[in-house]
Amino acid sequence: MSQNKSKKYSKKHSQRNNQWIPLIVILSGVLLIGLAYWGLRDKSAGKAAVEVTGSASLKADKEKVDLGDVKLNKPVQVTFQLTNVGDQTLRFNKEPYVEVVEGC
Repeated sequence: MSQNKSKKYSKKHSQRNNQWIPLIVILSGVLLIGLAYWGLRDKSAGKAAVEVTGSASLKADKEKVDLGDVKLNKPVQVTFQLTNVGDQTLRFNKEPYVEVVEGC
């Protein structure tokens, strides 16, 4: 009789486990489709056109900035868009800095 009970238990237990299989299969399919989309999407979007081959090259969107007459010790703010227009990875070996030249 105990064998009968264990068979019933194992049947019920296996039926409960089998209920999850379709859900797991569907979620796996959705995940695979998402990963395929992410991997195959157009990766060139947002990248600048290559202007220099064989090395990295940094290009600023502004060559000069004229702030007009500014009083001494008055803070000013300027924003630059920097873009790597080379075909190699851009790496900074030293901390970047900006030089401000008086009277220019």
